[in-house]
Amino acid sequence: MSAPGGRRAAADTALPAQPGASRGGLHRPGPMPRRALLAAPALLALPARGQEAFPNRPVTILVASPAGGGTDFSARLIAEPLAQRLGQPVVVENRPGGNGSIGLLAAARARPDGHTLTVGYSGTMTGRPAVEGVADLDPQKDFAPVALLTDTPQVMLVHPSLPVRTLPEFVAYAKQRPGQLNYASAGNGSLHHLGTELLKRRTGIDLVHVPYRGTGETISDLIAGRIQFYMNSPPPVIGFVRDGRLRAIATTGQQRHPALPEVPCLAEAGIADMPVNVWYALYAPARTPPPVLEKLGREVQAVLADPAVQSRAMEAGTFVTYAEAPAVAARLAREIAAWTEVVKQAGIKPD
Repeated sequence: MSAPGGRRAAADTALPAQPGASRGGLHRPGPMPRRALLAAPALLALPARGQEAFPNRPVTILVASPAGGGTDFSARLIAEPLAQRLGQPVVVENRPGGNGSIGLLAAARARPDGHTLTVGYSGTMTGRPAVEGVADLDPQKDFAPVALLTDTPQVMLVHPSLPVRTLPEFVAYAKQRPGQLNYASAGNGSLHHLGTELLKRRTGIDLVHVPYRGTGETISDLIAGRIQFYMNSPPPVIGFVRDGRLRAIATTGQQRHPALPEVPCLAEAGIADMPVNVWYALYAPARTPPPVLEKLGREVQAVLADPAVQSRAMEAGTFVTYAEAPAVAARLAREIAAWTEVVKQAGIKPD
């Protein structure tokens, strides 16, 4: 596999005609002049016409959400070490708005040369098309995956006033009170929304959906007891679990979370294959040349292998989880299909 710019095409400058050559007929070429021999290696080293080495200017990672969230964290986790490896600045630019559509559309419409990338949040890349369709943006067609960056189990939380400490206990409690318990989400089609709807279908419980605009407001209402159930990634909620203002009853991974070793995982509750982990992947615009994608993939893999990067992610409650582009594409397709079925069965409609 050659690095971008590593393959060189010979220049199309014609060499001088050789003595004894005849127009339109076969001839035996004479010896190449010394000057032509000396120039040949240089000609072969020239890049093909219109081809430039990558990268040749700063790289921008567009983030379709405000600073401080999980998408922003994953982008900034790789930005500086990736810049060191590429030899060009890597700038994280936040473009929130439109439920993620503003930043993602800008990234999809950028010049497909590898200098504009985006970090996609699994809820937006898989949940949104399941609910809203792909009229304006199709993650599977408008983007080329580069690599998976992080993969984080969510934490299932309840208000401490509920007499439950595990997910099976919560399911039994909710079944005795159909339609009386509220659950929060970050909006229609978010991973909190679709994940809880999937949990409802898997367990047969009936909870009332209360959408919010932001995590801070959601957590405040959960602490106040106005919401009884909520799932989110660990970083915003671990502190409240540790000080007793919230109670964690499960994590959504197939093994316990190191930051919450006392909390059972879904597998221990007898629930498997629920695609509710929060994951973030790096994408380029569709039609980005394969050599550029391959180079980016190699460099991101090297960045994520750095123990310092892994430690920084773990401190924030997330896991560095590298996967190559084909695996990202397969996961994207699989989860869009799964969420589309959940949306259909639950009768979820676009806002």
